[in-house]
Amino acid sequence: MILTLAVAGYRSLRELILPLTGLNVVTGANGSGKSSFYRSLRLLGEAAQGRIVQSLAVEGGLESTLWAGPESFSRAMKSGEAPVQGTVRRERVSLKLGFASEDYGYAIDLGLPVKNSQFFNGEANTPSMFDRDPEIKTEAVWIGEVPKRGNLIASRNGSGVQVLDDAGKRATVITDLAPFDSMMTHAADPRGAPELLTLRERMRGWRFYDHFRSDAEAPARRPQVGTRTPVLASDGVDLAAALQTIREIGDAAGLQAAIEDAFPGSRIEIDGTGGLFEVTMRQHGLLRPLRGAELSDGTLRYLLLIAALMTPRPPSLMVLNEPETSLHPDLLEPLARLIVEAARRSQVIVVSHARPLVKALSDAEDSTVFTLEKNLGETLAPGIEPPAWNWPKR
Repeated sequence: MILTLAVAGYRSLRELILPLTGLNVVTGANGSGKSSFYRSLRLLGEAAQGRIVQSLAVEGGLESTLWAGPESFSRAMKSGEAPVQGTVRRERVSLKLGFASEDYGYAIDLGLPVKNSQFFNGEANTPSMFDRDPEIKTEAVWIGEVPKRGNLIASRNGSGVQVLDDAGKRATVITDLAPFDSMMTHAADPRGAPELLTLRERMRGWRFYDHFRSDAEAPARRPQVGTRTPVLASDGVDLAAALQTIREIGDAAGLQAAIEDAFPGSRIEIDGTGGLFEVTMRQHGLLRPLRGAELSDGTLRYLLLIAALMTPRPPSLMVLNEPETSLHPDLLEPLARLIVEAARRSQVIVVSHARPLVKALSDAEDSTVFTLEKNLGETLAPGIEPPAWNWPKR
């Protein structure tokens, strides 16, 4: 389980360090930074996939995603006695993401490219059309909750990567790592760096569900080729196969109970004609089942949430962004019960502004609610004591 999550220099998150529990709810007014928090989590997950630089480019590049305010606020700025203005920088411009779990921690620091440091055909100091891409400056993997030099088991600074060998000594395993490549994808080795490999695969298993499609052309409404699907795709295209997989190798009784809890008197059926799987639903009072194309947006979205939350292969972390979208208020309490049950098997983070859902989740055991607020453009979590944290040095 992740114990500490840290973000610095990303959009409105100048520096946000949060202590996490089994079930975490992030809420706040519009514009308080909930979306930035969710995106920062996704970026952290992209590091294990080797796609963090590309993901930042899609967001407009590092310059457009960096914290736009001053490096720090003086007392006069905070009190309103002086205008908010830039100060003399003490630290390098950077975007930092990191976490510490019960066993391992990881942090990455991205910065602006150094002039004439681009690579082209393996040669440095060659002009490049990609000179707006951010560069990975440092990475670190450690044992314990707080990164220190003494507990580092893998570190990257510039183009060099060092790992702790069997004798407890630091050995250089890569000397020419490109600034757009992560050590998570290039240095993980089952013999030389098994801890790095373990952490990478765990992070690759994190799941993010954000705004399932439920429009008339949504993939979940149409028959799809079905194979065993223990993990629902992020776009929900394999909904029917995922629900049938839960029936066969998961909690079939729990699945029916979840349907009954949200839609009393209803049950789902999976039509597998010709190898194409389609969800149908029998509802009380109707003489025939409704096909996927006939289901309401809210009903379809709820079925997608059931398939995601009742996965037979629970991840170490599941993140839901505004799961209440398109749902009738009557479905929020059943959804809360689904999420609480999922949090018994996975660590769950829910980003939501639906008060009934937040209230229901806040009453659950081992839950923490973070109410984000903005002050002088900076996202804060008032009332939350940040845990100890150190950023690895460049």
